[in-house]
Amino acid sequence: MSEVDHRTLVVPDGLDGQRVDVAMAQLFGLSRSRAAELIADGRVQLDGAGVSKSERVLQGAVLDVEIPVVADPLEIVPEIVEGIKIIHDDASIVVIDKPVGVAVHPSPGWRGPTVVGHLAGAGFRISTSGAKEREGIVQRLDVGTSGVMVIAKSEQAYSLLKNAFRQRTVDKTYHALVQGHPDPLSGTVDAPIGRHPGADYKFAVMDGGRASVTHYETLEAHRFASLLEVHLETGRTHQIRVHMAALKHPCAGDLTYGADPVLARRLGLTRQWLHAVRLGFEHPGTGDYVEYESEYPDDLQHALDVIRASD
Repeated sequence: MSEVDHRTLVVPDGLDGQRVDVAMAQLFGLSRSRAAELIADGRVQLDGAGVSKSERVLQGAVLDVEIPVVADPLEIVPEIVEGIKIIHDDASIVVIDKPVGVAVHPSPGWRGPTVVGHLAGAGFRISTSGAKEREGIVQRLDVGTSGVMVIAKSEQAYSLLKNAFRQRTVDKTYHALVQGHPDPLSGTVDAPIGRHPGADYKFAVMDGGRASVTHYETLEAHRFASLLEVHLETGRTHQIRVHMAALKHPCAGDLTYGADPVLARRLGLTRQWLHAVRLGFEHPGTGDYVEYESEYPDDLQHALDVIRASD
């Protein structure tokens, strides 16, 4: 059930004879349109009876109003999220292994678990730099992408890591199982990415998009798919998925970007086969180069095993 703010006030002299919606706007700090909505929803009573918005109030009358409390979509909800693993933790950073189905931070329209919510629930204190809902966040992984990522705990770490990602000095390595066999087997995709003109939840290679560079190398070539190691030079939303789809070799299971649904079912995939396997950077506290790794989760390992067995 949604939370409700129940308020009761007596109509003062100055509002005697005013319309109910006008009186509510004055008494409760609401807009007249919001007051009208509450009246239409049956959430307003005058002396114990329902009212219409044009009804007049009298001095001394009792106005009862129920105002539903609207949850802030960007509020961080502390909660332990099953599946998030701590790979490394020190005074400067915390490195995690993010499972699929977890967003990095709250956003409008997302009601699921988040990395920042888990860290708050687990008692981690992270940097307060950045927007409120993504304090300490220096990189992102899509909800549907699993793997290793770093979060800043100190303000110095936030500044240094943000700059490192901006200057492209962070080594970001992904593995992707893509349909077919890219030609050439190793190469670079240098193609701008912008929001898809026909669907705002998708992206596409397009003129006027943001510069995007993806390097790939084939690790394994199988009958139906190839396992690639991918290094990102830039970090656009859905970059690997969009660039692989542009090559006509979408990530297996990535139905959003043209993957074969029959193959996806055969592999047991309900998301794209894409995993952040390694992250290397200069440690913001020590200055040493550090590297952290994440193993394939069970669903991706199973799909890869099926592909290997199909040769």
